[in-house]
Amino acid sequence: MRSLPATRAASPQADRHLTSVSAAAPLSVCRNVGVVLGRGETLVTVLNSIELTIHAAERIALWGRSGSGKSTLLHVIGGLLAPTSGSVDWEGAPLQTLDDASDGRLRAAGIANVFQSANLLPFFTAFENVAFAARTADGDAMAPAPLDLLRLVGLDGKADALPSELSGGEAQRVAIARSLAQRPRLLLCDEPTGHLDSDTGQRVLGLIEALQRELGFALVVATHDPDVAARFPREVELLDGHLIRDEVRA
Repeated sequence: MRSLPATRAASPQADRHLTSVSAAAPLSVCRNVGVVLGRGETLVTVLNSIELTIHAAERIALWGRSGSGKSTLLHVIGGLLAPTSGSVDWEGAPLQTLDDASDGRLRAAGIANVFQSANLLPFFTAFENVAFAARTADGDAMAPAPLDLLRLVGLDGKADALPSELSGGEAQRVAIARSLAQRPRLLLCDEPTGHLDSDTGQRVLGLIEALQRELGFALVVATHDPDVAARFPREVELLDGHLIRDEVRA
C-alpha cells in the first residue's frame, strides 16, 4: 500500500466520532428554488419553486422518473450547483456553493455525496481513496481513520486493491466509506444502486440504511424505483421539476 500522510491512527472507537447531529433546527432548507439551464432557445426549466426542509437524522426518498429533476435538486442541496432563483440555507445560514468558492473545501462542511458511479481515483487504492477524502475534509483532526471506515463497509480486507480490482458493489462501498470520511450530517445519494445488479444494489442500499441508523446522519436517496422509495419513512416526489408530493408515513 502506498502511504499517504495519516489523518490519525486507526481506532476501534473511530466510528463514534463520525457525526454529531442535533434535532433542534433544520439542516437544509430550500426556499422557492428554481433552476434554469441552457441559453437562448435551449433554455430548460429543470426545477420550479421547490420548497423543501430536511431535518437532522431524517431518512428521505427523493422519488421520480428520469428527467424529473432529482439529480439537479441534490446538486443544489449539496452546494454543487447554485439555484437560478430562490435560496438554500444550511444549518441556518446561506449555503456556500462551489460557484462562489475558489476552494471546494469552503463548501458546506457536513454534506457528503454518493453518486450513481463510484468515481474512485483509478490509480489510488481503496485505502488511498478514502484517505484522500479524509485529508481534504476541512483538515479535521478528528476525521475517522480510513481503515476504520473501510471496516465499517466490510472492506478492510480490500484496502490495498485498486478500483479495477474491485467489483461494482465493492467500488460503491468504497465510495460510501469515502463519503463518511467527511463526517457528514447530511448524506446525499444519487441513484447509488443504478449501475449495480439487483442483488448487489439491495445489499448496498441496506448498508447505507444500516450506517444511517448507526451514525445518525440525515439521508436523502434519489431513486426512480418505487420499491426503493417505499423503504423510507418520508417520500418526496418530483415531476417535471415540480415537487408534487411530500409524504411522511405514520
